[in-house]
Amino acid sequence: MLKLPPMSLYIHIPWCIQKCPYCDFNSHALKGDIPHQKYVEHLLADLDADLPLIDGRKINSIFIGGGTPSLLSAEAMSQLLEGVNARLKLAEHAEITMEANPGAVEAERFRHYQQAGVNRISIGVQSFSASKLKKLGRVHGSDEAKQAAILANLLQFRSVNLDLMHGLPDQSHREALDDLHQAIALAPAHISWYQLTIEPNTAFSSRPHTLPDEDVLWAIFQQGQQILQSAGYQQYETSAYAKPGYQCQHNLNYWRFGDYIGIGCGAHGKITRSNGEILRTVKTKHPRGFMQGKYLDQQYNVVVADRPFEFFMNRFRLFEAAPRADFYHLTGLAESSIRSPLDQALAKGYLLETKQHWQITEKGKLFLNSLLELFL
Repeated sequence: MLKLPPMSLYIHIPWCIQKCPYCDFNSHALKGDIPHQKYVEHLLADLDADLPLIDGRKINSIFIGGGTPSLLSAEAMSQLLEGVNARLKLAEHAEITMEANPGAVEAERFRHYQQAGVNRISIGVQSFSASKLKKLGRVHGSDEAKQAAILANLLQFRSVNLDLMHGLPDQSHREALDDLHQAIALAPAHISWYQLTIEPNTAFSSRPHTLPDEDVLWAIFQQGQQILQSAGYQQYETSAYAKPGYQCQHNLNYWRFGDYIGIGCGAHGKITRSNGEILRTVKTKHPRGFMQGKYLDQQYNVVVADRPFEFFMNRFRLFEAAPRADFYHLTGLAESSIRSPLDQALAKGYLLETKQHWQITEKGKLFLNSLLELFL
């Protein structure tokens, strides 16, 4: 019988002021005003429909993502979190994260979001360079980003994350590391530092830009790692760095193959059932359909053959040791079912194995896709 893992809640706010040219998330450029109260009512109705799947289990974290959740009014955010609290049993110290655009209008709302229950803020800085922000289609400036980070620290949120990208169009080695130094100077507890990738069906994919070559990218990554480590940040996931004790609990639950309910446009969910099923849900992507009350787009069981790949695809994003017992408890499968790919991974130097744990190696981090392909 499967062990029921910790459970989280993801809430998707789909609107942005404008669509960034690199973004392949489910976000929609705002045309007119956000239907604040109406959308919250639909979010809570969506949650009501999912309550039987939760079956009274405790929620350990909430993540409000987008889109740009900080476009939602303070009143709507209060209405949303009050509605969630009325329907779900939250852990006593549940982490409640909200993504935020560092524009001045949204930053002024930080205090109200905090009063509504948000205790962790994730600020989408991306770069401190005016020219790079323009190329990325961002609607904020460097000063606004800094002011938002300073305000979040002054308000003493439990944790503040800064999202930062490198490998930007025409970005030099010096410019990339200068962005990182400026982020560290703002003293956030957490930094998400990731390389720009050109995704299909984005504006960047149809209008290619000149990106740094592989040698420059590797130098940026290596020196950036050293800078972050020297500043006291520990890398615990592929692109996540935190001061000790400030890892994102919501994301840790994802990568540990935990459960989560997803509500809102295009939100995904994963729920382990007491009968041994692992259920995945996908909500209607477009706001138009979602706000007609058509919440559920897909619902399906993860077949047994897919469970090893899904488990390791998540687990090996984390650099902590993975308890071997978790594979059985969270997939329902014996370790003997994956002994062959494990042995191959060990032989290739991608993993280390003890009686209790698997640990991804430095080589395994570099060849993560090759490691995961063994479990397909």
